Amino acid sequence: MARNVIEILNLGKQYRLGQVGRSSIADDFKRLTHRLRGKEDPFLQIGEENDRTKKGNSDYVWALKDISFNVQQGNVLGIIGKNGAGKSTLLKILSRTTSPTIGEYKIKGRVASLLEVGTGFHPDLTGRENVFLNGALLGMTKAEIKKNFDEILDFSGVERYIDTPVKRYSSGMYVRLAFAVAAHLDPEILIVDEVLAVGDQEFQDKCLGKMRSVSEEGRTVLFVSHNLMAVKQLCTSGIFMKNGTIKSIGTINETIEEYLNDGNIVSELGDIPREMKREYSNGEGYFNKIALLNLNDVQVFSLAFNQPFKVKLQFEALQYIEDAIFNINICNTIGEPILYAVEKLNGNYSFSKVEKGITEIEVVFDIKLLPNNYKFTIGVGHKSGLTIDYLEGIFPFKVNKIGYEVGMDYPWDISNGYVEPETKWNFKKI
Repeated sequence: MARNVIEILNLGKQYRLGQVGRSSIADDFKRLTHRLRGKEDPFLQIGEENDRTKKGNSDYVWALKDISFNVQQGNVLGIIGKNGAGKSTLLKILSRTTSPTIGEYKIKGRVASLLEVGTGFHPDLTGRENVFLNGALLGMTKAEIKKNFDEILDFSGVERYIDTPVKRYSSGMYVRLAFAVAAHLDPEILIVDEVLAVGDQEFQDKCLGKMRSVSEEGRTVLFVSHNLMAVKQLCTSGIFMKNGTIKSIGTINETIEEYLNDGNIVSELGDIPREMKREYSNGEGYFNKIALLNLNDVQVFSLAFNQPFKVKLQFEALQYIEDAIFNINICNTIGEPILYAVEKLNGNYSFSKVEKGITEIEVVFDIKLLPNNYKFTIGVGHKSGLTIDYLEGIFPFKVNKIGYEVGMDYPWDISNGYVEPETKWNFKKI
């Protein structure tokens, strides 16, 4: 039976806004007097949820509050959530680089952590010296570090610069060596934050492979990333955090689905509010509606297997646009694009002249989606490539196993892919 290697109970971390430390001298004195009188810390009863999008009324915020969960040995736990959700604060507490305000946690085993770029290395020491320093901090002997040194160097790919002070490394080189050290010095628990985003794709793949092999050896991995595809590939279970609290805990697929649905504020009828967050839009125009239709122009929210369909968009231009090109992605639930449709005329990319005001766009899809859950990503841009508006992972819909025509039900329990193409099969006896 697997044992718990991390146990967390009612963990909380409170900060005072605008302060370098956690509180002022007056607040510390008030805490002291309450403690001497045997009373509870008065500031634990105040403070607000850490919602960075809203103006608060208190100087105190809870970066983490009421965090409780256990992690079993050998589990690969993915922790996901938007910026400011508390993910990094949680990992810093578990890595012992900061302390909690309230609550308790127990860790059984040696912990190696890779948090933000710059953590754990002394900038004036060489790469070689930092490897030995990190190993010593993990409680390893010099002989044990030497035994792993060649493997660390080979994995990191920075052999030429190993005797150069790390302050002269690029961020990518820094992370390469830091990850190699953390993963190869035999930790029982490996904690990795979003820093892998600094590395190139080849190194990210190496890191994911190494973390997978570490877990297969019975060690435990905590992995924070905004790359949902990487999280799904690596992790077996997940935690979705929001505003410093845990919103859900479950399998990694359940957790990712919960996270994606939480960010979807498109109404059931497909109305897209102007205030919806649009990270890549330039303000020239906005999508304000999306609808999934059958061929009779009736709006639907799921499709039968083999059912043809249309997508209708409404786009409001705030000015005349000379060269707009529209596109639609159909994605799976973790955002991987399944198919891409872009405006074309006679096989060539087509650029539309869009007048100021609302334009309706209808796209007929001549494909067969296999049973699964899907979402749309829609965009419009200029011929130059500049994005006008872009919305990712909106309007979820489902394709069912029940066939569009009698006797055309999908015959298997699982979906073998996403799209069924039209193919011609020839058989010849030889």
